[in-house]
Amino acid sequence: MIFDNQEPPIVISIGGSLLATQDGINTNFLKQFNLFVRKYIKRGKRFFLVAGGGVTARAYRDAGKEVIGGMTPDDLDWIGVHATRLNAHLLRTIFEDIAHSRIIENYDKKLRNWKEPLVIGAGWKPGWSTDYDAVILARDYGANLIINLSNIDWVYDKDPRIYTDARPIEKLTWGELEKIVGTEWSPGINAPFDPIAVQLARKHRLTVIVTNGENFKNLENIIEGDAFNGTVIQPYRIDASFYDREYYVGSKSGYRFGKRSSLLGKVFLGIANYYRAMFINFFLKPKNCLDVGCGTGDLVAMLRKFGIDAYGVEISNHALELADKSVRPFLKHADIVDLPFDTDKFDLVLTFDVLEHLERGKIKKAINETIRVSKKYIMHKIYTKENIWIRWFHSKDFSHLSIFGSRFWRRKFLEHPDAALLRNSVFHLPAMIESIFLLKKK
Repeated sequence: MIFDNQEPPIVISIGGSLLATQDGINTNFLKQFNLFVRKYIKRGKRFFLVAGGGVTARAYRDAGKEVIGGMTPDDLDWIGVHATRLNAHLLRTIFEDIAHSRIIENYDKKLRNWKEPLVIGAGWKPGWSTDYDAVILARDYGANLIINLSNIDWVYDKDPRIYTDARPIEKLTWGELEKIVGTEWSPGINAPFDPIAVQLARKHRLTVIVTNGENFKNLENIIEGDAFNGTVIQPYRIDASFYDREYYVGSKSGYRFGKRSSLLGKVFLGIANYYRAMFINFFLKPKNCLDVGCGTGDLVAMLRKFGIDAYGVEISNHALELADKSVRPFLKHADIVDLPFDTDKFDLVLTFDVLEHLERGKIKKAINETIRVSKKYIMHKIYTKENIWIRWFHSKDFSHLSIFGSRFWRRKFLEHPDAALLRNSVFHLPAMIESIFLLKKK
């Protein structure tokens, strides 16, 4: 089995309620899940699957309580742990031909140089749930996404089974979720995410999507970067206000040798924009173009100096306020998923280091929009896993929500019906420096 080592694994935490119900093992779910996982493994994905305990754990806990009247928290937890291990062995049997031979039951024992595309985990020890184990896997194996599968579509502001006015929540920060679930663990707790796991995920600034595990079309949308139903839990509320408040002042990211506002940073960005404008003018020769995610409009200004009728759109009001007065008339406030231009408007639509900042649910729509408003070329420079120089010279940027290998983006572009991905058609620096994808409108 061949899989993409450049793309980080996806951790899927499977709630026990999906694996077993009051009526027995949920074979219908398992059959569909088996096909779903194998489909994406064939496309180069890698997965960690963590099995929950669910009704099996509750049945044994209730039996113990009925016989002796009460049980210690540790005994309750251990019953839950062993229930998850039984469920994990069922998953291991289903995926025996593609899964690692070891079920992870001790998370201190790391896997070394494993080659299988699928690894299965179970509960570890008292004090937390398999949500916590999923967070440990994401931390230790470089996953940037945990999908938490349960029998609910969203996280709600209160229990929807009790309160008819419970509201679904699309986005949460870890701090906001902590206010909902608290900070204390108890065996059998009914919460969208274990309170102890919340604290660890918050510490390591991970992203988790809580969604209904039985909606496989929705799961495909999550994997494919299309719009989906589910609650996204992130370290920060990353939206237009985040970029206004944080990104352009450099408190969360920046080059190690100088922030964008410093003299050295300005010199570096000036050189980069001159190189980009010269590159575009020489190789693509557009009469007009649109820079999506243009920031302060520096590239737009440079392109206009080269005689190109250039325009820009930017989601950050703060960036637009910082733009030079001479270029402001050519800039607009807009979101990449809803570009305020007619179809086939520009010879060239380009983005530089934009798509990796998008949530998964916006990727497909963003690509569609950039192709829609172009009449000839679309060029995306994207920070990918291959661009290792970024890790040397750039501090960690927590607005990088979608860091994948080049293979992920190539597949997204090749699958689009309205554009063709051009191979080796323009000069670009080695993959360790940059990843550039040039498309031509069909």
